[in-house]
Amino acid sequence: MKKLVIDPVTRVEGHGKVTIHLDEDNKVKDSFFHIVEFRGFERFIQGHPYWEAPVLVQRLCGICPVSHHLAAAKAIDQIVGLDPGDLSLPAQKIRKLLHFGQVFQSHALHFFYLASPDLLFGVNADPSKRNVAEVAIKHLDLAKKGILMRKFGQEIIKATAGKRIHGISAIPGGVHKKVTLKDRDYFLNSKEIPSIDAMIHWSKEIIDFIKNYHEINHKWLNSFADYPSGHLGLVNKENGFLELYDGNLRALDANGKVTLNDVPNDDYIQYFNEGVEKWSYLKFPYLKEIGKENGWNRVGPLARINICNGIETPLAEEERILFKLETNGKINNKTMYSHWARLIEMLYCAEMMKSLLNDVDILSNDLLRKGTRRNEGIGIIEAPRGTLIHHYEVDDKDRITRCNLIVSTTHNNEAMNQAVKWVANNVISGKTKITEGMLNQVEVAIRAYDPCLSCATHALGQMPLEVSLYNHAGELIHEKRR
Repeated sequence: MKKLVIDPVTRVEGHGKVTIHLDEDNKVKDSFFHIVEFRGFERFIQGHPYWEAPVLVQRLCGICPVSHHLAAAKAIDQIVGLDPGDLSLPAQKIRKLLHFGQVFQSHALHFFYLASPDLLFGVNADPSKRNVAEVAIKHLDLAKKGILMRKFGQEIIKATAGKRIHGISAIPGGVHKKVTLKDRDYFLNSKEIPSIDAMIHWSKEIIDFIKNYHEINHKWLNSFADYPSGHLGLVNKENGFLELYDGNLRALDANGKVTLNDVPNDDYIQYFNEGVEKWSYLKFPYLKEIGKENGWNRVGPLARINICNGIETPLAEEERILFKLETNGKINNKTMYSHWARLIEMLYCAEMMKSLLNDVDILSNDLLRKGTRRNEGIGIIEAPRGTLIHHYEVDDKDRITRCNLIVSTTHNNEAMNQAVKWVANNVISGKTKITEGMLNQVEVAIRAYDPCLSCATHALGQMPLEVSLYNHAGELIHEKRR
């Protein structure tokens, strides 16, 4: 048997590798996406006071710390006796503004910095040219807008949490500060940065770009890494619309059949199990009723657009309707459509930020509520990459005794493995030489999920990419490094 190794996968956050096993005829026998780092947040957070959790868990990641901060905060709210709707309206709206800023900047980071080189230059382009620096040279206007859109989201985070990375906004029962009038006006009509109206306009422009890209490259985009799966996410409790901060859990299978029917967050543990494999530190969540083989779900932008009944903001809803027409209203299982769905969410976040910035509640001092102490709390939120679950138990001395984290990339673990298998079987199988394009297509399939492997393993840094091809006797016959 021959073995092809990609270590690490590049242009993702954290460390992972891919191994592809070939038989003597160079046909793919098996493939695996390995997560090879371990950090152990679920363990070492034990013993800490529960109110430290929203601050501690941010250190899981420098890309989406706000998502962990807010998911933990929602869980800690329950420990002090408050469900999401029990918080004051100003506190809820300030948290949502923070969250929309986070999703907006994270989506901008992924699309402009990580995904666009593949789309703009092609998966087989020279790797020395297939990067964000070349995007800035060849597509300056697009790169500038991407940088400024990410900056806008980060400035929203700074205004609500004090810092762009690892700031503190949420505390048990609410938030610790309001948005100042000066900060609010800065985003609405300051000349120092492009306004929120510019963010909405630019988001629409980028969606127009991706729609045109799909029209030109529809054959490849419709076939690449297209495989059936379930889709999971939160939906609004009242109307089933797209929901990123607080909602019920809904899942649909590849044909649109409901497999999880708007379940309250507190009941998640009744419906999910987490499988393990010896070749990865990352777990494999699945729906108990369906089983491990078929009960896994994709999460993230594509899943959220698939499962929701609509979007409350008018411009994003128009784009959702057009997106759904691509599959005649049916479930979209095409991996590369994740980028289009991600951009629709960017527009939604921009519209929601404008609405909240014009809401006087965010200027209010009514920020805290109190309830009756509990010993358990569950917080579920839609992070940029998908459904994020934080679950804590505490003792009578306020110490955390148990922590369970199911992060977005963990939900997507099987989906990414299926993506690797698709590329291995359709691009690499039967070949005797590794090309840069083949190698990159494996990564393109993984990158579509915008995985955050640091969050998922509970590793930071970058190593060179090494791919080795071994024959059935274990002898190295081809090697590629970058």
